[in-house]
Amino acid sequence: MTTQFHDTALSGEALDQIFREARSYNGWLDKPVSDEQIHAIYELMKMGPTSANMQPARIVWVKSQEAKGKLAALASDGNRDKIKTAPVTAIVGYDIDFHEELPWLFPHTDAKSWFEGDEDGRKEGAFRNSSLQGAYLMIAARAVGLDCGPMSGFDNKAVDEEFFADDPRTRSNFICSIGYGDPSSIFDRSPRPDFDRFNRIA
Repeated sequence: MTTQFHDTALSGEALDQIFREARSYNGWLDKPVSDEQIHAIYELMKMGPTSANMQPARIVWVKSQEAKGKLAALASDGNRDKIKTAPVTAIVGYDIDFHEELPWLFPHTDAKSWFEGDEDGRKEGAFRNSSLQGAYLMIAARAVGLDCGPMSGFDNKAVDEEFFADDPRTRSNFICSIGYGDPSSIFDRSPRPDFDRFNRIA
């Protein structure tokens, strides 16, 4: 069967770069990531959809040696070197008071009122949508020619206290190292399921 795609679909090479040939790296080449590249990632990721354009992600881009050391100290043993050797590691957090920004982020209606008085609902929405934004971040990083190494395996509470002390309503979700991946740091790709294994069209 020949699959028909829209004529504006990305090239096979672009899809390889973003998805099919992209890997989660455990080690990094000694090559820096510039502030301009970090800004380019954000300018792409912010365009991804979130519910009511809530944009709950709050990101700390850990780049200095001092900040890397602090973050690595709060990570599991297996993740410390990944953080220390990466040019930058993004801490993807989420603001549970995101609704305070909705008057300008979603000006079409009084969306702020939808979330007032419902902190549990805000926590759920912020976590879900910041996870989406974290995925957009990885796609954006790959699109601009960088590699990613997403991780959990850290003390969320301690990271919040260290990196979000000025914003106590923000919680860390996950972290993602970004740079130029060292091919020797990865193993063979793990299996990916065929469509019929976990999907059905209703």
